[in-house]
Amino acid sequence: MEDINQSTLYIVATPIGNLEDITLRALNILKSVDVIACEDTRHSMKLLNHYDIKKRLISYHSYNEKASSNGIIMLLKSGKSVALISDSGTPTISDPGYLLVKECRENNINVISIPGAAAFLTLLAGSGFRTDQFFFTGFLSSKEGKRKKELLKLKNIEGTIILYESPHRIVKLLDNIFEIFEKKSIILGKELTKINEIIYNGNAEDIKKIIEKENKILGEFTLLIANY
Repeated sequence: MEDINQSTLYIVATPIGNLEDITLRALNILKSVDVIACEDTRHSMKLLNHYDIKKRLISYHSYNEKASSNGIIMLLKSGKSVALISDSGTPTISDPGYLLVKECRENNINVISIPGAAAFLTLLAGSGFRTDQFFFTGFLSSKEGKRKKELLKLKNIEGTIILYESPHRIVKLLDNIFEIFEKKSIILGKELTKINEIIYNGNAEDIKKIIEKENKILGEFTLLIANY
């Protein structure tokens, strides 16, 4: 069992859906640190209660990132160990945490990353698309004009393009992708690792028709474009 270091920030990956997708090392860290910083404490309690982990929780999300980072830095400087988790997957990957890690590095505070689940890697590994050359960009702009410009730039990158999208914008994103990438093959993953997981294959127009017909525009989406 790994010993916990004082004055250390642990970046701990948690499941993206299935609660069994957490490493033994991650569980040991969460059980052993002094404080757990959560993107949403209510959401994280489901995981922590499942594994009977009872720790002091503090909130760390995009709306309080600067102030909360300062507070966590103070805790770390006082000798406390802190684990940072997001609502799902790996913190800092399209989730808050970058600023905190940056400030830890600038203050010579030890940072240890505990690997684990990430939605884009989960979909990519089982996609059959190129894995030797891929570009992860996460969420594009919510404004259509800017989103189209971002997609036009991505069209110049050869390889597998990886995006995240929310349910209320997925149809518009598929429209924009078909307009710019035309009939390029895409794979769309919905609710990965969860009981309602669905993987769609085809071009953007075909997949859009399917999800609209099925009326299943719910959950979180991960999208791959075979741009090669």
